[in-house]
Amino acid sequence: QVRLVESGGGLVQVGGSLRLSCAASGRTFSKNAMGWFRQAPGKEREFVAGISWSDDNSGYVDSVKGRFTISRDNTKNAVYLQMNSLKPEDTAVYYCAGWAGRFYFRFTDSIDYWGQGTQVTVSS
Repeated sequence: QVRLVESGGGLVQVGGSLRLSCAASGRTFSKNAMGWFRQAPGKEREFVAGISWSDDNSGYVDSVKGRFTISRDNTKNAVYLQMNSLKPEDTAVYYCAGWAGRFYFRFTDSIDYWGQGTQVTVSS
């Protein structure tokens, strides 16, 4: 059984930083894309960041470019999201996502594996 388990969420003030982690088990993701989505109250789940299997292709939603960085450690079967200069509009539940293929997509229906989510709250 494949599991993606997020950690690192919490409450932070505007301008602060958090680092989300996602640990995968049940299969190796070294040859697969991984990423992060988020869902704010009353809104649809949206793509935040994705990273391809080869680690040289990553992408971000425009609203987080220059502030968030996605990375992966295939030796630990994990993906991370470093979030800096956080804003109140970043408040959401953040979900780790995994694809069965090598490349990420920005559509929620492309996801093969989901984590349970971790809450990020940015207070002003």
